[in-house]
Amino acid sequence: MATTRTRGISLEADGSRIINKVHKGERIFLRLGKVSQDEAEQRLADEIRQRQNAQHRRTNARPLFADCAARYLTESQHKRTAELLAYHITILLPFIGTMEISHVHDATLDEFKDARRLDGVSPTTINRTLEVVRTILNRAARAWRDEAGQPWLLTAPPLITMEQENPRPAHPLSWEEQDALMPLLPLHLQNMILFAINSGLRDENICGLRWSWETPIPEAGRSVFIIPSGDYKTAINHVVILNDDAWHIIEQQRAKINKEDGSAEYVFTYSGHRVDTMNNNGWQNARAKAGLQDVRIHDLRHTYASRLRLAGVPQEDRNALMGHKSASIPEHYASADIGRLIELSNKVLDRQGTRTLLRVVNG
Repeated sequence: MATTRTRGISLEADGSRIINKVHKGERIFLRLGKVSQDEAEQRLADEIRQRQNAQHRRTNARPLFADCAARYLTESQHKRTAELLAYHITILLPFIGTMEISHVHDATLDEFKDARRLDGVSPTTINRTLEVVRTILNRAARAWRDEAGQPWLLTAPPLITMEQENPRPAHPLSWEEQDALMPLLPLHLQNMILFAINSGLRDENICGLRWSWETPIPEAGRSVFIIPSGDYKTAINHVVILNDDAWHIIEQQRAKINKEDGSAEYVFTYSGHRVDTMNNNGWQNARAKAGLQDVRIHDLRHTYASRLRLAGVPQEDRNALMGHKSASIPEHYASADIGRLIELSNKVLDRQGTRTLLRVVNG
């Protein structure tokens, strides 16, 4: 790893760049991939500016969850479990770290829980992290005071609902199961199911995908689809990254539309009409014939997430590709970012690199 002209930016042997800088006591660490030095410097400047803006907004605000977590870690530093507590807080911060403590409750924790489920983490492990949240909220309401003597959390701590310990487990498809299932599906469903496996989109987003959301990225040699916040579960504008298989399906659908009448509102149609759900008779009959009755449509999203993880894609990039609010691609994205994410998404196409002997159920 070599240093560059800018302190805090280093160049790896493969040509990728890393930001590793401490700014006003806060570490900024990002793997940028193969971007130019100018792009890396701009990203670092953007990260510093975002933190400065956040600090400015916080001047007269109530404590953030990150503030409370830091105090909790300080008070727990001599405990045997200090390292484990630090781990739980580290995985929480990307999701709720910048929230005021009064904004942390069941609804704002949904995204964290969904991300952990998609990573194959067991309900028991998720609950251990939620117990840390409970403890921090209780201390903020009952023990910690500001200079005026007011509790850090001015209301009673909310109830944090734990995960059911024995829910129906996720079932990410193996390559062998995928090969058995696909030929049994109707042709229009084959494309939709394969698109789900290679994009991680939910059922409603694939069925409702519109051509008007397509945005060409000439530098990447393909398009992205930007799903508006009102149509996406986490209320953000989600940029759908298309790996090689997903892009091939989009081109197939485009050719189909051009052959039929040259116009259509939705990307995926059947007999000229929108498909309401992939969970229809064609899907249910095919999975029964393949002996995969326990596989749900949402497991296709689990399949994409699992293969990203098995391919070694970093958590921050997985969050962006999966459309989690905490790490969504900004509206004013850079083509270099899109190109890098396409490369990462293509890793799920490597059968050998994403193969595992054990199904990940309990983390």
